[in-house]
Amino acid sequence: MNITTSPPSGTRDFLPADLARRRHLEGVIRRVYESFGFVPLETPAFEHLSTLLGKYGDEGDQLLFRLLHRRDKLARALQEPGVGEKDLADLGLRYDLTVPLARVIANTKDLPRFFKRYQIQPVWRADRPGKGRYREFWQCDIDITGTTSLLADVEVCSAVVRVFEELGVRDITIALNHRQLLRCLIQASGISPEQEETALVAIDKLDKIGLDGVRRELAARGIAAAAGERLLALISRPPEASAADRPAVSSSAGSAAPGVSPAEAAELDRLAGLLTAVPEAAGPLTQLRELLEIAAGSPAGPYLRLDATLARGLGYYTGPIFEIRSPAFSGSLGGGGRYDGLIGMFKGTAIPAVGFSIGFERLLLVMEERGLFGRLSCGPDVLFCRFPDASPADALRAANALRQAGLKVEVYPETPKIGKQFAYAESIQVKLAAILGAKEAQEGRLSIKHLGTGEQLTLPLREAAARLQEWAKTG
Repeated sequence: MNITTSPPSGTRDFLPADLARRRHLEGVIRRVYESFGFVPLETPAFEHLSTLLGKYGDEGDQLLFRLLHRRDKLARALQEPGVGEKDLADLGLRYDLTVPLARVIANTKDLPRFFKRYQIQPVWRADRPGKGRYREFWQCDIDITGTTSLLADVEVCSAVVRVFEELGVRDITIALNHRQLLRCLIQASGISPEQEETALVAIDKLDKIGLDGVRRELAARGIAAAAGERLLALISRPPEASAADRPAVSSSAGSAAPGVSPAEAAELDRLAGLLTAVPEAAGPLTQLRELLEIAAGSPAGPYLRLDATLARGLGYYTGPIFEIRSPAFSGSLGGGGRYDGLIGMFKGTAIPAVGFSIGFERLLLVMEERGLFGRLSCGPDVLFCRFPDASPADALRAANALRQAGLKVEVYPETPKIGKQFAYAESIQVKLAAILGAKEAQEGRLSIKHLGTGEQLTLPLREAAARLQEWAKTG
């Protein structure tokens, strides 16, 4: 068997500089999420297939990584007549962080009535890799369970907006739709209820394959061309409706609601006018209007934009759905929505919930392309060098004193010429050096050098540590 040193397709190795950027991004996300009152949660990498299957829809289930039975159990399964894929596995890698959350809530007593959790962990999907799309990637979820209040929907959107603002990525919008409204639009287009799910899957691919691609996808799924064209016309927002100065259109839906911009009010009116023959549309339209009114007093308000093309393919969504977009990236930078039925599948009691997930890998890519990370240190502050006459024990004692002063210190393990040790420091981008000889060790002193400026001093150990700290802060 040939051995390859490349990681599996769709996965990556993270070197120190990569991890410095990832940890910086994760730190900002954690800090912002906690400022909104969210608490951390972690769950296992794999779950029972009975927990995962049937929660994402057919397309999502097909992307699950399944784990084969082990040893004797696998041998017994292989001996059964007509054995198939489903007989060989009972565990799978988690596809997202929402279904594990639902399982935790069903399995845990004494959680707060409104459980506000955030979770930052990897997930796995047997998908086709591409730019910003991996088979192993990190998600950063926030969810609020236990309330149907649309204030919770606005809160998760606001927390995500704050993350993007703090990271310097402000050219974003949050596309907003409602899963039940989209079903009403599908109904109004003449597509049969039996084809509703397959039409949703096709629409969800709009940002990847464009309008023509969706037309072909709808046709390939057996949806009549005329019905498909009607659906695309219904969900497409006219360009003039997005103009910020367009006056609100008066209608029975009450477009002049406080806090709703004229552009969004006009789009609500357009949708209401198209769905007068579908009474089920009144509820989701009212919810969207209320959500926009609440958002007027939140960080999310300026970023929300109605988009009837938004589908969010996962099968568990039941209400408002969101997706964060930027012209800097062709796909989504995150998304979420309300899923009031998922937790009840596990608990047997209806528990409403809403969540939002940041696309960690894609956001990282945007920040790298824009140079938004600045200078992040991922290595030591100081390289500790020594002459051959200084003992290893003395070197480690002095290095430990520097570490206790708060410095990150790497000790050079050998004693070649000092110039060679300095060259190593430059190769790992360390600008500060500490140099110990036998005389300095006896006197409790230490020589230090700033390799960038050439400044060199010999000071008592404590003073040397203080000066190194000053140099480290100023670079």
